Amino acid sequence: MDLLPFFQWLDGSWLASLAKANGGVFATVQMVHLVSLAVLGGMVLVLDLRLLGVTLNDIPVERLVYYTHRWFDAALVALVATGVFMSAAVAMKLYYNEMFWAKMSALIVGVVFVYAIERPLLRQGGLVLQTATLRLLALSSLAVWFTVAAAGRWIGFS
Repeated sequence: MDLLPFFQWLDGSWLASLAKANGGVFATVQMVHLVSLAVLGGMVLVLDLRLLGVTLNDIPVERLVYYTHRWFDAALVALVATGVFMSAAVAMKLYYNEMFWAKMSALIVGVVFVYAIERPLLRQGGLVLQTATLRLLALSSLAVWFTVAAAGRWIGFS
Protein backbone atom coordinates (compact mmCIF):
# COMPACT_ATOMS: atom_id res chain seq x y z
CA MET A 1 0.00 0.00 0.00
CA ASP A 2 1.50 3.27 -1.12
CA LEU A 3 0.99 6.10 1.35
CA LEU A 4 2.31 8.84 -0.94
CA PRO A 5 -1.18 10.31 -1.60
CA PHE A 6 -1.79 10.56 2.14
CA PHE A 7 1.53 12.33 2.71
CA GLN A 8 0.82 14.69 -0.20
CA TRP A 9 -2.57 15.48 1.30
CA LEU A 10 -1.03 15.97 4.74
CA ASP A 11 1.63 18.29 3.29
CA GLY A 12 -1.08 20.54 1.81
CA SER A 13 -3.49 20.37 4.74
CA TRP A 14 -4.46 23.18 7.11
CA LEU A 15 -2.54 21.30 9.78
CA ALA A 16 0.68 21.63 7.76
CA SER A 17 -0.02 25.32 7.17
CA LEU A 18 -0.51 25.88 10.89
CA ALA A 19 2.64 23.94 11.77
CA LYS A 20 4.76 25.76 9.17
CA ALA A 21 3.45 29.27 9.88
CA ASN A 22 3.50 29.30 13.68
CA GLY A 23 6.87 28.47 15.17
CA GLY A 24 5.56 29.00 18.69
CA VAL A 25 2.73 26.52 18.21
CA PHE A 26 5.11 24.01 16.65
CA ALA A 27 7.58 24.41 19.53
CA THR A 28 4.81 23.93 22.09
CA VAL A 29 3.52 20.81 20.35
CA GLN A 30 7.07 19.50 20.10
CA MET A 31 7.51 20.08 23.84
CA VAL A 32 4.34 18.09 24.57
CA HIS A 33 5.62 15.36 22.25
CA LEU A 34 8.92 15.15 24.11
CA VAL A 35 7.28 15.16 27.55
CA SER A 36 4.92 12.41 26.38
CA LEU A 37 7.91 10.47 25.09
CA ALA A 38 9.57 10.81 28.49
CA VAL A 39 6.42 9.60 30.26
CA LEU A 40 5.99 6.63 27.91
CA GLY A 41 9.66 5.72 28.18
CA GLY A 42 9.55 6.12 31.93
CA MET A 43 6.58 3.80 32.26
CA VAL A 44 8.28 1.20 30.06
CA LEU A 45 11.46 1.43 32.14
CA VAL A 46 9.69 1.31 35.51
CA LEU A 47 7.67 -1.78 34.62
CA ASP A 48 10.45 -3.59 32.76
CA LEU A 49 13.02 -2.98 35.47
CA ARG A 50 10.52 -4.31 38.01
CA LEU A 51 9.93 -7.41 35.88
CA LEU A 52 13.70 -7.90 35.71
CA GLY A 53 13.88 -7.66 39.49
CA VAL A 54 16.20 -4.65 39.39
CA THR A 55 14.05 -2.15 41.31
CA LEU A 56 10.75 -1.62 43.12
CA ASN A 57 10.68 -5.22 44.33
CA ASP A 58 8.56 -4.19 47.32
CA ILE A 59 5.66 -3.16 45.04
CA PRO A 60 3.39 -5.91 43.71
CA VAL A 61 3.63 -6.35 39.93
CA GLU A 62 -0.15 -6.09 39.52
CA ARG A 63 -0.22 -2.67 41.17
CA LEU A 64 2.68 -1.40 39.08
CA VAL A 65 1.09 -2.76 35.89
CA TYR A 66 -2.15 -0.93 36.65
CA TYR A 67 -0.52 2.47 37.10
CA THR A 68 2.14 2.22 34.41
CA HIS A 69 -0.35 1.08 31.78
CA ARG A 70 -2.68 4.00 32.53
CA TRP A 71 0.15 6.51 32.06
CA PHE A 72 1.47 4.59 29.04
CA ASP A 73 -1.94 4.85 27.34
CA ALA A 74 -2.20 8.60 27.96
CA ALA A 75 1.35 9.20 26.73
CA LEU A 76 0.78 7.11 23.61
CA VAL A 77 -2.32 9.11 22.67
CA ALA A 78 -0.44 12.38 23.18
CA LEU A 79 2.56 11.08 21.20
CA VAL A 80 0.44 10.08 18.22
CA ALA A 81 -1.54 13.33 18.20
CA THR A 82 1.52 15.56 18.47
CA GLY A 83 3.48 13.35 16.07
CA VAL A 84 0.86 13.78 13.35
CA PHE A 85 0.95 17.55 13.83
CA MET A 86 4.75 17.70 13.67
CA SER A 87 4.83 15.34 10.69
CA ALA A 88 2.45 17.57 8.76
CA ALA A 89 5.08 20.32 8.65
CA VAL A 90 7.59 18.05 6.90
CA ALA A 91 5.35 15.34 5.46
CA MET A 92 7.09 14.91 2.12
CA LYS A 93 10.53 14.91 3.69
CA LEU A 94 9.42 12.18 6.11
CA TYR A 95 7.87 10.11 3.35
CA TYR A 96 11.28 9.70 1.75
CA ASN A 97 13.15 9.21 5.05
CA GLU A 98 14.01 5.56 5.71
CA MET A 99 14.52 6.12 9.44
CA PHE A 100 10.99 7.54 9.72
CA TRP A 101 9.65 4.26 8.33
CA ALA A 102 11.94 2.30 10.64
CA LYS A 103 10.52 4.24 13.59
CA MET A 104 6.91 3.76 12.46
CA SER A 105 7.50 0.03 11.95
CA ALA A 106 9.09 -0.29 15.39
CA LEU A 107 6.29 1.78 16.92
CA ILE A 108 3.66 -0.54 15.44
CA VAL A 109 5.59 -3.55 16.75
CA GLY A 110 5.83 -1.87 20.17
CA VAL A 111 2.13 -1.09 20.36
CA VAL A 112 1.18 -4.61 19.22
CA PHE A 113 3.64 -6.03 21.74
CA VAL A 114 2.13 -4.05 24.62
CA TYR A 115 -1.52 -4.67 23.81
CA ALA A 116 -1.39 -8.20 22.35
CA ILE A 117 1.41 -9.82 24.35
CA GLU A 118 2.49 -7.92 27.46
CA ARG A 119 -0.89 -6.88 28.84
CA PRO A 120 -2.62 -10.24 28.36
CA LEU A 121 0.30 -12.02 30.03
CA LEU A 122 0.53 -9.58 32.93
CA ARG A 123 -3.25 -9.51 33.35
CA GLN A 124 -2.91 -13.08 34.61
CA GLY A 125 -0.77 -11.72 37.38
CA GLY A 126 2.96 -11.30 37.35
CA LEU A 127 3.40 -13.73 40.21
CA VAL A 128 1.78 -16.55 38.25
CA LEU A 129 4.34 -16.32 35.45
CA GLN A 130 7.77 -17.85 35.81
CA THR A 131 10.69 -15.52 36.46
CA ALA A 132 12.28 -16.43 33.14
CA THR A 133 9.08 -15.49 31.29
CA LEU A 134 8.88 -12.14 33.08
CA ARG A 135 12.52 -11.39 32.27
CA LEU A 136 12.12 -12.35 28.62
CA LEU A 137 9.03 -10.14 28.44
CA ALA A 138 10.93 -7.21 29.95
CA LEU A 139 14.00 -7.62 27.74
CA SER A 140 11.82 -7.88 24.63
CA SER A 141 9.94 -4.75 25.63
CA LEU A 142 13.15 -2.82 26.27
CA ALA A 143 14.57 -3.88 22.91
CA VAL A 144 11.47 -2.83 20.99
CA TRP A 145 11.09 0.55 22.69
CA PHE A 146 14.82 1.27 22.45
CA THR A 147 14.51 0.68 18.70
CA VAL A 148 11.60 3.12 18.50
CA ALA A 149 13.56 5.78 20.39
CA ALA A 150 16.81 5.26 18.48
CA ALA A 151 15.11 5.33 15.08
CA GLY A 152 13.16 8.42 16.09
CA ARG A 153 16.30 10.18 17.20
CA TRP A 154 18.09 9.17 14.02
CA ILE A 155 15.43 10.82 11.82
CA GLY A 156 17.07 14.17 12.47
CA PHE A 157 20.42 12.92 11.20
CA SER A 158 19.19 11.33 7.99
